[in-house]
Amino acid sequence: MAQLSQDYRKFVDRNAEVIAVGPEDREEFAEFWNNNEMPFPGIPDPEHVLADLYGQVDDPLKFGRNPVMVVIDIEGRIRFEHHGKGAGDIVENKQILELLDYLNK
Repeated sequence: MAQLSQDYRKFVDRNAEVIAVGPEDREEFAEFWNNNEMPFPGIPDPEHVLADLYGQVDDPLKFGRNPVMVVIDIEGRIRFEHHGKGAGDIVENKQILELLDYLNK
């Protein structure tokens, strides 16, 4: 999420919104969000409803859920999704920003 925070303004400039979903309960999630001054909205998902909806995998061997990145257009269509194989398997902002530039043409 730190990577998304760094370039958040670039996403907004492309008429996009970043929304993060975390597995923590509401209080724990809010504490993390406030302590890290996240500039975009976040949704606590302790029951994993959204995580399951978007196919996020819980990998007990890697101590948690693998990252998922989904780009949904204004009409609600999924235009891109990436299902990471581990905590470090995250799409670079540059790739998503290029996709947004293409979609905004």
